Amino acid sequence: MTETYFAVGAVAKRCGVKVSTLHFYEDKGLIRSWRNEGNQRRYKKDVMRRVAVIKAAQKMGISLQEIKTEFAALPESRTPTMKDWQRLSRHWQSGLNERIAYLERLRDSLTGCIGCGCLSMKNCPIYNLDDKLASEGSGPVILDNADT
Repeated sequence: MTETYFAVGAVAKRCGVKVSTLHFYEDKGLIRSWRNEGNQRRYKKDVMRRVAVIKAAQKMGISLQEIKTEFAALPESRTPTMKDWQRLSRHWQSGLNERIAYLERLRDSLTGCIGCGCLSMKNCPIYNLDDKLASEGSGPVILDNADT
């Protein structure tokens, strides 16, 4: 049985990405293609699953470098299976939960002081006189150190 190969435009359309996105993913080592006799890129069908995993991971805030690292850990750099995806999603879930908690704290602090040290708010509910919070670290220390 002959394996089916897909042109870059067909893969882009099926995956809902631009052709340039596929080229970018390939340049980053996330997907692979081969060239036919006319020097045109061709992809195996499993590249569509790889692109789907990349898109899902990116929507969770996972960096392309993290995705590449996880792909590289797969035997023979194969495309993730259902079992692989379950492992990857569990691995990424804790980081996602941390980001969600941070964003919730940020949302809840938008109208008040977050301990940035700027001293520019006239009615700061947590006035940071003489920037005493600087000893706790840089940036929005109240927000960053809030209990999760």
